[in-house]
Amino acid sequence: MAMVTLIRNAKVYQPEYAGVRDILVLGGKIAAVGEKLQADFGGSLEVEELDGEGMAAVPGFIDSHEHILGGGGEGGFETRTPEAELKDLIMNGITTVAGCIGTDSVGRDMTALLAKAHALENEGISTYAYTGSYRVPVKTLTDSLMKDIMMLDKVIGVGEVAISDHRSSQPTFEEFARIAADARVAGMLSGKAGIVNVHLGDSPRHIDLIERVIHETEIPASQFLPTHVNRNAGLFDVCLQFAKEGGTIDFTGNEDIDYWETICDEVRVCRGIARLLDMGISSDRFTISSDGQGSMPVFNEKGEYQGIGIGKASCLLKEVRECVLKEGIPLEIAVKGITSNVSSILKLGAKGRIREGFDADICLLTEDTLELKTVMAKGQLMVKDGKQLVFGTFEK
Repeated sequence: MAMVTLIRNAKVYQPEYAGVRDILVLGGKIAAVGEKLQADFGGSLEVEELDGEGMAAVPGFIDSHEHILGGGGEGGFETRTPEAELKDLIMNGITTVAGCIGTDSVGRDMTALLAKAHALENEGISTYAYTGSYRVPVKTLTDSLMKDIMMLDKVIGVGEVAISDHRSSQPTFEEFARIAADARVAGMLSGKAGIVNVHLGDSPRHIDLIERVIHETEIPASQFLPTHVNRNAGLFDVCLQFAKEGGTIDFTGNEDIDYWETICDEVRVCRGIARLLDMGISSDRFTISSDGQGSMPVFNEKGEYQGIGIGKASCLLKEVRECVLKEGIPLEIAVKGITSNVSSILKLGAKGRIREGFDADICLLTEDTLELKTVMAKGQLMVKDGKQLVFGTFEK
């Protein structure tokens, strides 16, 4: 790769729109954002220039919830979903991912999750992880939840802890409150988010445990990131109120929503975000994640398994595109859900913005159709003109 990259004349979204600008990348960082930038090192450094004319430059996407190890298994061992590959991420604009374990914490564990996170990092992107899974008590790598968050660099919180779901371990209020308390203090002591990523199911109990913790203890709403909030209409109404009161909610993207809308009342992401904004809720209060490689099982009213699908990382850009092209939501608002908002609640520091000093994670999209053309992760070109340049170890 070039030691220095200069992106010329792109419409820069930081994610706030900053106008037509050049972006200078040096040493994996964004060195400057401005007009008519120059980079002349007298031949001592190679400078690669990219033409951003007609392109929107947005921060690299942050997927806050992906089953990088694979997930599933609700229909038996043969329904375990495969691991994520580098191409699944970079070819869909994802430059940072937070990995999690779901239903199966027996066949998959924290040792394997962290090994996979390190593998993807070595291949060129940035990775984080949650300790635990659906299950309570939380299954950790060390001897405690607090120690995992404090002493394992990649671990930023706990999750996805399942509530209001027939697959959850049915945690009591006291168990759930203790998880949140331990995660909060561990986050404070280590300078991390200590976030509790909460899986929400279809039960009419909705987010009752989260609400009880907020109202019956001193733990604030900001300690939680409830996910799958759009899985049904009733749950979404409750989660909108949570966001209105200052919480942040995580939409789960769905590449196959056209089908799912025919069998359930899942809320299409673009329509849900439009509703959130129409209610006057801050555009800082939502994120979008892919649930990539996670299972999408179908159960009947008796909780009996009917079939299974798989989450796709490609849904992140698809949801942003639908927000802009179907609902007329400005790109600078829609893209916050997979960039700056995620970085803020997960406390990822130099991620999620195109600003001086931030990591050079950048995507170039066609201005009119928002088609992904170029992806840069930590200053390295991973995708150029729609073609993959960097491959995972076994992808070629």
